[in-house]
Amino acid sequence: MKYPVRLHLLAALAMSSLSLPALAAPTFINILTGGTSGVYYPIGVGLSQIYGQQIEGAKVTVQASKASVENLNLLQNGRGELALALSDSVGDASRGVAEAGFKQPLDRLRAIANVYPNYIQIVASQASGITRLEDLKGKRISVGAPKSGTELNARAILKAAGLTYADMAQVQFLPYAESVELIKNRQLDATLQSSGLGMAAIRDLAASVPVRFVPVAAEVVAAIGDPAYQALPIPAGTYDGQNEDVPTVAISNLLVSHTGVSDDIAYQMTRLMYENLPRLGNAHSAVKTIDIKTAARHLPIELHPGAKRYYEEVGAL
Repeated sequence: MKYPVRLHLLAALAMSSLSLPALAAPTFINILTGGTSGVYYPIGVGLSQIYGQQIEGAKVTVQASKASVENLNLLQNGRGELALALSDSVGDASRGVAEAGFKQPLDRLRAIANVYPNYIQIVASQASGITRLEDLKGKRISVGAPKSGTELNARAILKAAGLTYADMAQVQFLPYAESVELIKNRQLDATLQSSGLGMAAIRDLAASVPVRFVPVAAEVVAAIGDPAYQALPIPAGTYDGQNEDVPTVAISNLLVSHTGVSDDIAYQMTRLMYENLPRLGNAHSAVKTIDIKTAARHLPIELHPGAKRYYEEVGAL
């Protein structure tokens, strides 16, 4: 007589389990950034903390990378959900410019926001005697990782100034921190870095050895012939010993996602960033220039529908 009772209990348990709600699958958000000594990485960490706490079920990671070009190729292949990248690199990616590192057009990319400008910061040791772009001839320089956004910027600016890598005594393809250490050790004369203002590696260099910031004249910016490049100064006092504005060129940074990210998650990522800008500003001072009024302007690719929905809600289109 015990067996029928046991069978009834098993049947009742089976029926009750069918009525339990299924556990929601976690939402994975991998944020692609740049080198840990740059600006992308701390911003990515700041966003990860916000999303991890405020998007239900989110599992958020931050990945250091070679920045723009690598990030965009990873996004196209679904190996990340959000990335920072330079707008000129995004435009090249959408067109499939092979020499910029894109073997074919990356058609899955979608914009989340135009966030803040990267400034080209050409820093030379005073001992090198470099004060102008022309003085880079015969010198040892670093221009960022090969085919990174920074290195593509370097090629464009040097070409507009009538220079090539062949004019240099040595060209190193190194990220921020390594370039700075070589200048400190007198193994390098100058470095060209594309970054937000107040970058940690350049702050460290300016505080360690006497340096000069090499200007990029407005006519050189115009000669680049790409609307993504705009003439803007590095404001006086940004770095130790930099007592005057330095004319240079700036390129917008974008937050980019892809078509495989749901509209709801893209909407939440966009909304939470703008609703938490003061908190995100603690990650890096570059965030303080982010303005929702320019979020959807001058984008080289389509907006993600989720981001577009948010901008429509707040009247930012």
